[in-house]
Amino acid sequence: MPACGRTFQWRKRWARTWPSVRWCSERCSRQHDTLPAAMQDHPSHEAAILALLAERGAGKTICPPEVLPPDEKQAAQREAVRAAARRLAHAGRIAITQRGVVVSPERAQGPIRLRLVR
Repeated sequence: MPACGRTFQWRKRWARTWPSVRWCSERCSRQHDTLPAAMQDHPSHEAAILALLAERGAGKTICPPEVLPPDEKQAAQREAVRAAARRLAHAGRIAITQRGVVVSPERAQGPIRLRLVR
């Protein structure tokens, strides 16, 4: 699983370096390189998502920015939380929904909600 939480397929151009490939695209790699180190692959985002969902209770959802403190809701940090949500969804611990319908973590664009898997 890449650090961004998206899945991707083996490509011939990656044949020699496949075990070390971490990014689904050059854009993803560039975006990650521009983030401060404190926001890259932050395991506490995953813990915060799970804690907030457990606090809300069964059947309740959260919006990814709710995980961040009010003064840290910048676009790059929101993307780091969405990446953590994708990793949790791939692990089967949460579901990502749009308009109440569970969607694939790779296909989710725009506003999303997170909930514990039922």
